[in-house]
Amino acid sequence: MTNVRETISEWFYLYSNDVYNFLVYYTCTTDVEDLVQEVFIKAGRGLHSYKNQASPKTWLFTIARNTAIDEARKKETKISKNSTTFDERFWEQQTSANPEHILLKNEEQKELYLTISRLKRKFREVMILRGIQGLSVRETAQILNCKETEVRTNYHRAIKALRQQISEEDLK
Repeated sequence: MTNVRETISEWFYLYSNDVYNFLVYYTCTTDVEDLVQEVFIKAGRGLHSYKNQASPKTWLFTIARNTAIDEARKKETKISKNSTTFDERFWEQQTSANPEHILLKNEEQKELYLTISRLKRKFREVMILRGIQGLSVRETAQILNCKETEVRTNYHRAIKALRQQISEEDLK
């Protein structure tokens, strides 16, 4: 029991911010603290099934994705590709000393978030994992339970769709 607690505590220290950021983008809200906690509780309960075939971070992201999907089902809501309900507190947590820099960065982040949230779910998932979290193709494929070629294709298409949305926004 102590070994499980030590492992999960270490993983929480190492990966909780990454899991939090993933869930923020995936669920379109910053109110994910309970989900982060649930991810690590599930990881502790299922640690015996962890086989070191993936990195702990990849395994935790898989749990986080499934937890977010389960939560959305419980609330009888869909993770909306058109969601604009993003908690402003996330953007206020910036620590740079220059207020103008903070404002510009926050606006850019909001625009990126909104653009990503409008993508098809499979594109959004790949973009969050590869583009934002910086995971490898292999890790992303493990999390999404698909082939690496599908990850590469969807990532390429997601980038193309993002560029198209951005250019359409620029024309408005």
